[in-house]
This record gives sequence, C-alpha cells and structure tokens, in this order.
Amino acid sequence: MSRAVKRALIAVAAVISALCVLALAAYLVVTHDWSGAAPVDVSGCDNPYISKTGAPMVSAHRSGGGIAPENTLMAFRNVVESGIDVEIFEFDLALTADDELILLHDETLDRTSDAVEVFGHEGVYPGDHTYSELRELNMGEGFVNDRGEAPYKGLRGEEIPDELRVLRLEELFDFLEGHGEYRFIMEIKDSGERGFRAADRIYEVLSSRDMLSRAIIGTFHGEVTEYMDKTYPDMLRSAGVMEVVALYFYSLLGIDQPEGFYHFVALQIPDEDYVVKLGTTRLINYAHRHNIAVQYWTINDPDLARELAGKGADAIMSDYPDMICDVFADLER
Repeated sequence: MSRAVKRALIAVAAVISALCVLALAAYLVVTHDWSGAAPVDVSGCDNPYISKTGAPMVSAHRSGGGIAPENTLMAFRNVVESGIDVEIFEFDLALTADDELILLHDETLDRTSDAVEVFGHEGVYPGDHTYSELRELNMGEGFVNDRGEAPYKGLRGEEIPDELRVLRLEELFDFLEGHGEYRFIMEIKDSGERGFRAADRIYEVLSSRDMLSRAIIGTFHGEVTEYMDKTYPDMLRSAGVMEVVALYFYSLLGIDQPEGFYHFVALQIPDEDYVVKLGTTRLINYAHRHNIAVQYWTINDPDLARELAGKGADAIMSDYPDMICDVFADLER
C-alpha cells in the first residue's frame, strides 16, 4: 500500500472519528439535562398559566382516564366529587356530522366504546354520525381498571347510564359550572375544513360563556393553528409541532426572541420524545423568560412528576391526578 493511500485512509478515519465524537456529543446534549441551573424567577410573568406557587398545577389528562372511563361525565364527576384537587382538565374534541363538539381522544370510537358492534364495522369516525346516533354508545366499554376489571363492559341500551354516553362540550361545562373555576386544555382532533369548523364552535362556546381566558386550545394540524391565529387571535393556544421544535433549538443555542415573536401561551409537551429530552430546566427557563407556560403530558410516574416540579414545570397532566396531588401535597400549591 502506498504512502498516499495510507495518508488518505488515515484522513478518512480521522474525519469519521470526529463525526462520531460530534454525533455522540449531540446525542448526549439532546437526551440529557446538563444545565444544572435553577428555575428562573417568574414573579414578573403575567401569563396566568405559569405557576408561581412553587408547584405545578395538576391536570386530569383525558379527565382522569386512568381512574374512570376517559372523557366521560363519570370521569369528571369522579374527580370533582372525590375531592381531587385539580386545577385543569385536559381532553380532546372531535366534530360530529351535525357539528357538535364531543370529547374523544382517538380518531375513531372503536377502542373506547362498543361502536364496532353497534354500527357493524371497524373505523367508526365521529364525523360520520350525528350526536344522537353516537349517544347510543357505551363509552365505558373499553375501560379496564388497575385491577384488570372491565366494570362497564357489556352495558347496552337503557343499562348505559347517561354519564357513560358520548359527552358534548356544552354538557361538560354545564356540569362543572357549580363545582369551581377550572381551567382547560383542549386539543382539536380534526384537520382541514373540519378542524376550522371545530375551532369556530369552540370559540362560540367559550366566548358565549366568558371562558376564553380559561382554556388553551391545541392541535397537531398546522393549518388549524394558522386558522386560529388569523380568525381568533384572542383565543389562547399552545405551540404547534414545528413551533416546539424551533423553540427547543432556540433554547439549546441560547437565541432569545423579541417580545411578540411567539403567538402561543403554552408548550404542551412530553418529558421525552424521539430520544429528545424536553423536560429540562434550560427549556423551561427559556420559555418562562418569554412568558410561556410549560405543561407536560402524560406523567403517570411520581418520581418524574417530582423531577419536573423541581425544574419549574407549570402543569403536570396525568391519567392519575389523585396520585399527582399526593406527590405534590408537601409542596406549596
């Protein structure tokens, strides 16, 4: 082998080694919280969703779907009448064929209800049926508790209590009206024109009840985000996917943005996604410096809840809000 070839191979090996080192360094940066910084002072923030009490707000994810059938009136009743001290309810909204907003997490009703049996096929979409048709379903059919029991499976017809039927947004607000000044995290499930109509209906309901300041609206559909910004600038919203990505890298690189740059009031994010660690003091501090709240889902691990609280998180969304309340009982709330 000639000296020129050897030198070329050595150079290639050096480049590959350097790239491997850089890749490892990048991996360690995005998968860990190395900042070691303390949470920044938030006393000057005027965003009401930024916690100033020393502990995150507790949010019932899917209305406390680990305790009772998710997104049903039964689940909400369980939380408010059991004395579980939540400040925020989180749920998803889908539009029916007659433009009613119902609470539903999945794209279809297959997993949580007896829809496949009732309608005779898989893939039962809420947009294909009216609200009255969907009221025939048992929304507790798919619920399994921590003991492996399915207490509501098999209920049909008049056996189904009203609190286990499909729930409209207005019905939920009517129920909660006498139980406290709760806040809400809502996600629009529909995309395109249906997503636009869902945003219209949400705005109509919230504004008619003077509740615009009590709800943050989110969506994974960029066109719906743009529609909300253009049509309802006074409706609070969370960051879209690409906005979260941009803010993450701005925080990583220490690039501050001018006032008014961000059009959202909250990040609603997991602790970790696609190996990227989002539950970092650096990201939370960056968001707080820009008057943005940071709310984490879905946190069902008490140790992780404590960790995020120590980093300055503003809200913890959990399927088990009772457990999270117990975790934070020793913190000022």
